Parts: sequence; C-alpha cells; structure tokens
Amino acid sequence: MKKFLFDCGTRDATASLGLLVLRVGIGLLMFLGHGLEKIEKFGDMKDGFPVPDFFPLKYMSPPVSLMATIGAEVVCAVLIIFGLATRPAAFILAFTMTVAAFGISASGTWFDPGGIGPKEAGVLYLIPAIAILLAGAGQYSLDAAILKEGRRKRW
Repeated sequence: MKKFLFDCGTRDATASLGLLVLRVGIGLLMFLGHGLEKIEKFGDMKDGFPVPDFFPLKYMSPPVSLMATIGAEVVCAVLIIFGLATRPAAFILAFTMTVAAFGISASGTWFDPGGIGPKEAGVLYLIPAIAILLAGAGQYSLDAAILKEGRRKRW
C-alpha cells in the first residue's frame, strides 16, 4: 500500500526539477484560482452548483457536488504541490477535470475567441494532471522522502 500511495516515479534530478515546477505551478493555479474561490463562495454556490448528468454522479445533491469539487481543487491541489500521495491526488484531480470538461461543460464550446472556453479550461488542467499521474512526483517531493528506495526497478 505504501508503494502504491508514495511511489515518486523518477529520481533523475533534471526530470524531478521539471516535475517540481509542473506540480507547484498547476497546484497553485488550481488552489488559488479555483479552490479558494469555491470555499469563499460556498454559501452562495451550494444550491445552484451543477451536478453531472451521468451515473452514479447524477445522484449527488448540488452541495455534495460542490464539496467533492472543493476536495479535488483544494485538498488534491495541496497534496500535488507538496508531492504527498501525488499519484492518487492527480488521479482525483484528473477525474474532476474530466467531469468538468466533458460532463458539466458538455454542451459548451471548446474555444472562445474572447477568452478560454468552458471545455478548454478543464482540459488545460486535465493534461498536466495526467502527466503527473503517469510520471509521479519526482525526487523533490514528500513521496520520495517517505518511500526511500534505491534504484527504481524496471519492468
């Protein structure tokens, strides 16, 4: 279980530095740009927050949908920033962005000439979340400090 939660992926210094920049950048953008706003406006948003229209998520109430989104955009973003349980956190964030882009904004446009379209914003967060999910947190993370192993075994 420890290996599943805390595998940091590569321990190469250059690749780990790139992953650190990616993790901190995308985590801060998600946390500051989306998560904090939802926490601050929870009272105003809780009754009108969209619920995905597919099984089993369609059975959530709007407040539960908002709390699940806050969990992904705040808790998972912070975990990704620090590199703690990074792959599970990236999976949850990627799932949330998939639901946002292709569930909630399914009827929206991909691109908006005046700004970012509804699907584009979700996909712009989905792509780095998938990259982090596949690559791991890298050497400069709490995952690497928790799971100290020698060389990573290849298949």
